[in-house]
Amino acid sequence: MGEIAVFSGSAHPALASEICAHLQVPLHPSRTQRFSSDCIEVQLLENCRERDVFIVQPLCAPVQENLVELLLMLDAARGASAARRTVVMPHYAYARSDKKDRPRISIAGRLVADLMATAGADRVLTMALHAPQVHGFFSVPVDHLHALNELAEHFRGLDLSNTVVVSPDLGNAKDAAQFARMLGVDVAVAAKQRISDDKVVISTIIGDVEGRDVIVLDDEIAKGTSVIELLDHLRPRGVGEIRIVCTHGLFGQGALDRLAAQPDVREIVCTDTVPLGDEGRVGKLSVISIAPAFAEAIRRIHNGESVSALFQPA
Repeated sequence: MGEIAVFSGSAHPALASEICAHLQVPLHPSRTQRFSSDCIEVQLLENCRERDVFIVQPLCAPVQENLVELLLMLDAARGASAARRTVVMPHYAYARSDKKDRPRISIAGRLVADLMATAGADRVLTMALHAPQVHGFFSVPVDHLHALNELAEHFRGLDLSNTVVVSPDLGNAKDAAQFARMLGVDVAVAAKQRISDDKVVISTIIGDVEGRDVIVLDDEIAKGTSVIELLDHLRPRGVGEIRIVCTHGLFGQGALDRLAAQPDVREIVCTDTVPLGDEGRVGKLSVISIAPAFAEAIRRIHNGESVSALFQPA
């Protein structure tokens, strides 16, 4: 395998630059232009022949623009005779479309995975897919990282003797339990039913939260509907300080401001899998870099080493 060549799409060039800094390799330039017909064209401005190409592109807003750009970059790398093409996709937006829960709808999580393979992806490196079954949608090898180690490190050194980790739903309970073990605290989980994209109902909370400080852990926060509904159920139980933690801080439609405005929310913690503009940052927000984890995974993939060590608790 030839040397590493890292390119970035338009979605998150700052993360790509940080990953390259940890790898001590250059971030190679590319050019994306839009024609009068509204079609886009991508050109990789560095030799790819027989090189191990990594393309950094989370699928975040605008998702469709970033997806098409990624597909074109893969096709360009394949046409340039790259030895291998790896998609470095910290956030996979279509992972939430993982089942047919209504008549006549598409399972976009599988379809978009197929599109990447068709465009030329040889493997995928991603983080915190919304559901475990999404991993199986890809016909190419997938290295699936999580950010629990990095998030847990943020809380070490705090007094957590009266703290409980709470998952907003049963689907995230396994990660919440692992996160709680890392911190040496208890875990609780809410029973949630999603009515629509912006409406959820929580029927009960399983576990002891009475009078305790709470760390709410979710894989991603988009509108914040689930978290705010959960807070409304926690307050009557006399909980103390609340910290909100997620891997993917999407924070759409003013979600970050709404969460920060909750008086009992002490801190909001997320990683930088998707870009957060300065206008979206608030005083309660802490952003953890996942560039070191992705850089190490890329190094191991390139050298043919095991990536599974990165999945283990710190």
